[in-house]
Amino acid sequence: MSDLPLAELDAFAAIARLRSFRAAGKQRGVSASSLSEAMRRLEARLGVRLLNRTTRSVTLTDAGQRLLDRLAPMLGEIEAALDGLNSVRDRPAGRLRLNVPGIVARCVLPDIACRFLKLYPEIVLEVTSNDALVDVLAQGFDAGIRYEESLQQDMIALPIGPRRQRYVGAASPDYIALHGAPQHPSELVDHPAILHRFSSGRMQAWAFERGEEAVSVAPVARMIADSIDMEIAAAKAGLGMIFTFEDFLRDALASGELVQVLPEWEEAFSGPFLYYHSRKYMPAPLRAFVDFVRAEGR
Repeated sequence: MSDLPLAELDAFAAIARLRSFRAAGKQRGVSASSLSEAMRRLEARLGVRLLNRTTRSVTLTDAGQRLLDRLAPMLGEIEAALDGLNSVRDRPAGRLRLNVPGIVARCVLPDIACRFLKLYPEIVLEVTSNDALVDVLAQGFDAGIRYEESLQQDMIALPIGPRRQRYVGAASPDYIALHGAPQHPSELVDHPAILHRFSSGRMQAWAFERGEEAVSVAPVARMIADSIDMEIAAAKAGLGMIFTFEDFLRDALASGELVQVLPEWEEAFSGPFLYYHSRKYMPAPLRAFVDFVRAEGR
């Protein structure tokens, strides 16, 4: 046991979870080549191949899968034991990894994160922006932030940030002067649209409600992008209608570069939630963040 290669076993578990030397290296702050060398040493030491490597993929061999199944709970216990040492510190320390959607990374989390980090100078916050649904634990994150319809059932959810947000429609004054403003959502099919494609590949239909009436529109695209900055620039240039989070458009609406359309048809919805696994031993940085968010909510 004195020469048990714990660091190499932990590296193997990270690579196996992420199916990528590069992603595991990024998470651990080391190069992919150093992880590759560590795996060569481990496989030579054990006398069995654990990973199948190609230029495009990393997969587990049968032996690798068996090792991971037995190893993952043990490494989790070791991590929990080491993290438990934080309880004797005056202040929590360590790394907190969050996976959040783009709207949260841009408009919700910055102020919260900065105030949190000022309180806990020994915590390193690592934020990954991703609109796709991911298994936060399998991908090596401590917690995620998502909207209510995307929360996983076996997770604890805690409100974070604004409790109500809105989708609004907008266009440039020049566009409205040239083409007119729609009076009903059904008229949007006659207007070119600036659409957002999420990282999952999904494009969201435009949905509107007013009283008992609900309307869903599949507009004709003039531009499709995964960059909200490009989409807003296109709207300001008069290329078509945009329908997105009010938070993204607030500055352009305030300056008059964009004007709201169909204001009586705004779609309001509940704000985001911090979600995390209900495990017994919560890492100290995550516990500190959860307590901070709870206190903010009160």
